[in-house]
Amino acid sequence: MKRLIVGLVLVFMFVPDSFAQPGMTALSVSTGPDGQQTYSLSIQVLIFMTLLTLLPAGLMMMTSFTRIIIVLAILRQALGTQQTPTSQTLIGLALFLSFFIMAPVFDRVYQDAARPYLNEEITIQDALQRASDPFRKFMLAQTRSSDLELFAGIAGQADIESPDGVPFSMLVPSFVTSELKTAFQIGFLIFIPFLVIDLVVASALMSMGMMMLSPLIISLPFKIMLFVLVDGWALIIGTLASSFYV
Repeated sequence: MKRLIVGLVLVFMFVPDSFAQPGMTALSVSTGPDGQQTYSLSIQVLIFMTLLTLLPAGLMMMTSFTRIIIVLAILRQALGTQQTPTSQTLIGLALFLSFFIMAPVFDRVYQDAARPYLNEEITIQDALQRASDPFRKFMLAQTRSSDLELFAGIAGQADIESPDGVPFSMLVPSFVTSELKTAFQIGFLIFIPFLVIDLVVASALMSMGMMMLSPLIISLPFKIMLFVLVDGWALIIGTLASSFYV
């Protein structure tokens, strides 16, 4: 072990000076003949790493994840099963269902933006612009015009002529607001059948004078049985997936 350490020290002591000199400029911006600016690899890597830190927020705010996870959480609350399924299970299900729903968008981003950029056919600015177009189209299809008008009025940009001119700073909060409203509407419809079962069980227990017994203990098996008999998971997941492309 000592010989290995000594050998490594000797190697690094006699490294030629040419290896110690930087092989590339860390930060540089060059302007081409057509006026376009090209960034060095270091800046591109820095931009890429910065975008990775924003990936979780983008996943939640610009995809179908928000609607799905809220509906699944309301479903668990309606069933009254406490922590079953677990939060990790619901998040994993919502995540992979979001990948399934967003697959056409991701595929278009790869075909129009990622692959040409990796082949050095377009610049990073063009790649970002092309990558934003599929997400813009998806979010506009799910966003209510009333929500867009709300944030346009708050921003003082009521003169937007078409939805394509809506900036991302306005489109993302409008999309999230619409997703929250849609998720709670779906959750309300899911909650009603289970609420009816709770009311029937509570009324039956009170009529029998069993007021000390919690209605949840009696109604839980019936709610689970109803949910299984109607193939509830397939209905919920199928409805959520189809609600984005109706």
